[in-house]
Amino acid sequence: MSDEKLAVEKVSIDEEKSTSQHIDLANNVQAKIQNPLHGIPRETLVAQVQAWAKERGFEDNIDLFTRGALLAQKPGDFESVPGITEEEKEHIRRETTHRWSQPRDLYKTVIICSLAAAVQGWDQTGSNGANLSFPQALGLSTALDNPDHERNEWIIGLINAGPYIATSMLGCWLTDPLNHYFGRRGTLFWCGVFCTFSVIGQAVAQTWPQLLVCRLLLGLGMGPKATTSPVFAAENVPANIRGGLVMSWQLWTAFGILLGTAANLILQGTGAIAWRLELGSAFLPAVPLMIGVYFCPESPRWLMKKGRYGDAFKSFCRLRNSPLQAARDMYYVHCQLDEEFKVLKGSTYVSRFTELFTIPRVRRATLASFIVMIAQQMCGINIIAFYSSTIFVEAGYNQKQALLASFGFGLVNWLFAFPAVWTIDTFGRRNLLLFTFPNMAWTLLAAGFCFFIPDSNSARIPLIAFFIFLFCAFYSPGEGPVPFTYSAEVFPLTHREMGMSWAVATCLFWAAVLSLTFPRLLSAFGPVGAFGFYAGLNVVAFVLIFFLLPETKQRTLEELDYVFAVPMRKHAKYQVTEFLPYWIRRWVFFQRDAKLKPLYNFDEVESHTVWEPATGH
Repeated sequence: MSDEKLAVEKVSIDEEKSTSQHIDLANNVQAKIQNPLHGIPRETLVAQVQAWAKERGFEDNIDLFTRGALLAQKPGDFESVPGITEEEKEHIRRETTHRWSQPRDLYKTVIICSLAAAVQGWDQTGSNGANLSFPQALGLSTALDNPDHERNEWIIGLINAGPYIATSMLGCWLTDPLNHYFGRRGTLFWCGVFCTFSVIGQAVAQTWPQLLVCRLLLGLGMGPKATTSPVFAAENVPANIRGGLVMSWQLWTAFGILLGTAANLILQGTGAIAWRLELGSAFLPAVPLMIGVYFCPESPRWLMKKGRYGDAFKSFCRLRNSPLQAARDMYYVHCQLDEEFKVLKGSTYVSRFTELFTIPRVRRATLASFIVMIAQQMCGINIIAFYSSTIFVEAGYNQKQALLASFGFGLVNWLFAFPAVWTIDTFGRRNLLLFTFPNMAWTLLAAGFCFFIPDSNSARIPLIAFFIFLFCAFYSPGEGPVPFTYSAEVFPLTHREMGMSWAVATCLFWAAVLSLTFPRLLSAFGPVGAFGFYAGLNVVAFVLIFFLLPETKQRTLEELDYVFAVPMRKHAKYQVTEFLPYWIRRWVFFQRDAKLKPLYNFDEVESHTVWEPATGH
């Protein structure tokens, strides 16, 4: 037998051996996080990489991909990888020592996603100020002496809910086909078009049905934008800063809300056309979004999914500080995708949707994203974002004072999102939620109770505003940034568009329910009952998050396949038998020597990342 045949047989035997060590992505009972290159002998890995490079048209870069694969296999031991230059080693060291030092093109992606978020926030708050005047202008008076006041309350709620109804029913579900045919960038261009012309249509509407139609059309842009932008950012940025950069969606959504409240305040004195200008001004950030998106590199993972490996490598090179890092990440992603495709087919639109609930690994991600997304709406934040001006008028402010207080809410919402940039990748997504939800519950309840203070007491209005602002300060670094960041991470590439569509549709469907029902809820329950209702929902959300939400910080998108292959019952049991007793010993009895047994097992494998791995709590 020739030497070449012997080498091929050796590679085949070694491949079979290494494959037998791989973890079942459908049911990871042992809770192990595994590098897909783990256990492959160096000679075998080199042969595999060389064959792959020739197959994909990278003959001129075989040596580069070989070094990249060896680095991906043992990232913590990069000093011993043969052939790596001192300059390349310095780039790898800086991944830990200077993790925010990233290429300009990577930050272009983040800026474009931030613009998309600002559009989203401004679109949400245009109706906030307009609610004070458009009902009267369009014949929808809610005065108690009007026999149609209850009907008009529902119509006003429907108009406010319009974008979220269209988004949850249709807009989000366009994400999968739009991304399939046009990519991440093309989808964001589509969204920019709808978010420009529909808001201009709102400004010139002459009747409430015309206004409602324009609001519905806005949802066709908001849905794919809210779904695609976090995914686009998550797929382009490195794992160790992914949370901090992907959460820029919430940071700049909050900034868009701030801009919207500022515009409402500025335009308040323009008379009868104020509500038109408040609704129409949201087109301003949508125009640079449409233009700027094509200056960004396309998602390399999307390009690999389409088989465009040459373009994917060019994209990776624009998004990483050195070609070696680009080659390392590309080969690592390729190997994990091979593992993913063996279990997760996702071949058609219908099958990808049904598999959200039938494949265990995907079903767990679906449940987790559902919890964080419904919690974002049911925590009560959007009764403030959509109706803060109405609430402050109810408290006793005049229109100008109410708009000024709403601006204060927008400012707090934006400023307190910044701490999450530095904590989401260290303190973690799950821990941020567990810390902030109890605080949101009591501050919302306190704001409601302040309505019991007599109108004659000068402390009534400042206290209501104070507790609403305090509620927002707890929301902004926790339930604000986490849901979109988390949902963009947890689904495998085969189901990422469909999974994110599900998550955002969940979020915005309940935003629609909230927008539709709050005017009537406020009328029926009063401010105290409405605020108390949402405070109770915060407690329910805390319990669900504690038992059912795995941590995702500092894991690559591909390594999360193993995290979500762990059965949910094992995760829930761990919280009761390990984490809760540890927390009581450490923080109730202050036992400094208390130890927490980690849920996930990293002992047998090396992480693709070089920083400290996350534990299961």
